Amino acid sequence: MKDVIQAKLGKQIKQLRIKSGLTQEQLASDADIDYKYLQRIEGKNPPNVGIVLIAKMAKALKTTPAKLLNFK
Repeated sequence: MKDVIQAKLGKQIKQLRIKSGLTQEQLASDADIDYKYLQRIEGKNPPNVGIVLIAKMAKALKTTPAKLLNFK
């Protein structure tokens, strides 16, 4: 179950990033995270992501953490 949620979050972040017209480098910079870490989050085997990082990503994507986590 945990792996499914991580994969869905990574997919949601990627979709919102693309919709916002941002590259991985731009989003990583805006969220103040390492570019390679963002690649892993959006990749096939994403790591666990904490609430602080979710909040940073949401802010950089100009959305809320709740909307970022609203995936099906």
